[in-house]
Amino acid sequence: MKIVGVSACTVGIAHTYLAQQKIEDAAKKADDDVKIETQGTIGVENKLTPEEIKDADIVILAVDVKISGEDRFKGKKVVKVSTETAIKSPHKLVAKLHELARK
Repeated sequence: MKIVGVSACTVGIAHTYLAQQKIEDAAKKADDDVKIETQGTIGVENKLTPEEIKDADIVILAVDVKISGEDRFKGKKVVKVSTETAIKSPHKLVAKLHELARK
């Protein structure tokens, strides 16, 4: 499965990058292709391309704040959770993404 997404926390430092890492690690363990864009204090990193978004089976937004470019995901299956959820339960989250992508 191909997963793309964005992580962003209120401060834009620790939780943004922790959420990215946890989601990517859990998705790779499930043999998924994954790319998570971060929107933190230093701006957008690991920016998703239109092609990556188009090819994705599902989009995960692990965000605690409003993000820029959310409209890019229009028409895709989008799951929105807090960064805390992504950090504390990444494997359950990825399992849920698999379940939702099959619907």
